[in-house]
Amino acid sequence: MDQHAITVAHVPAQLRDNTYSCLAQYMACGLDPARSHLFAQSHVIGHTELAWILGCLGPLGQLERMTQFKDKAKKQQSIDAGLLFYPVLMAADILLYDTRRVPVGRDQKQHLEMTRDIAIKFNQTYGETLVVPEAEIREDLAVIPGLDGQKMSKSYGNTIDIFGDEKVLRKRIMGIVMDSRPPAEPKPDADRNLAVQLLRLFAPADVARDFEDRLRAGGLGYGDLKKALFEHYWNTFSAARARRAELAANLDHVHAVLRDGAERARAVADGVLARVRRASGLR
Repeated sequence: MDQHAITVAHVPAQLRDNTYSCLAQYMACGLDPARSHLFAQSHVIGHTELAWILGCLGPLGQLERMTQFKDKAKKQQSIDAGLLFYPVLMAADILLYDTRRVPVGRDQKQHLEMTRDIAIKFNQTYGETLVVPEAEIREDLAVIPGLDGQKMSKSYGNTIDIFGDEKVLRKRIMGIVMDSRPPAEPKPDADRNLAVQLLRLFAPADVARDFEDRLRAGGLGYGDLKKALFEHYWNTFSAARARRAELAANLDHVHAVLRDGAERARAVADGVLARVRRASGLR
C-alpha cells in the first residue's frame, strides 16, 4: 500500500525499499503469488482513478468524523488532504476488485462501513455498478493488544516485529509492565493479563490455558510467563524469518512477483473501472 504510505513524511528511496520488504514479508508469512495478486498499489493506476470518482461522492463530514483521522490529526501540527482522503483510497482498493468479504480487525470496521456507504451511494446515483462488501471479523482476533495494552499499532509504537532482532524482541517482551502482586498470590483476573492474551495467539491452546490456570491459582511469576511468551513467539515465526532471508537475497524474484501481480490485478481492475466510467458518464 505504497500510496497510503505517502500520507506521512517519507524518504522516497526508503519507501521503495519498504515496498519490496513488505512484499517479501507477506510471502514469507505464507501468501502464495500463484493464488494471490501481490502488487504495489501505485502499479495499478485504477486505484487512484477510482478513488477520485468515489471521493466526489464521499461526504466531507463523514471523512472528518473517521476515528483514525481524528486520532492522527491530534498528533500532527499540519494536516494534509491525503490523510483526510485516506479512507476513500482504501474504499477504492476494495471496490476495484468486486470484493465481497473483507477480513478486518474491529478498528477497521468504520473504514469498511464507509466503503459500503460510498458503494451504495454510487449505485443509487448511477445504477447498480459496484459490489457492496461485507466485513469479516474473527472475534478471537478482532483486536490484537499491543505491548502497552492498547490495540497493537505502529502509530502507538507498541508492536512486536515478526522479523526483528532476537535480543531486541526479547527485551521488549520482557519489558511488558505487570502489576506488583507477588508470584504466590492468586490472580483471578488471569484471563485479562496482557501476556496471557498474547500467548493465546502463539502457543497451542492447551499450553496457553495451562499458563493462565497457573497464574490464576498463584505460584507463577510474571517473569516466567513473559519468558514463555517470547519463546512461543520466536518459534512461531522461525520458518517465516528463514523464508524472508531467502527472498531478501533474491530481489529479482520479488520484482518479478510485483510485475506479474500488477498485470493480473489490472486485468480485474480494468473491467470494474470500465463499468464505473460507463455508469458515471466518463468516456
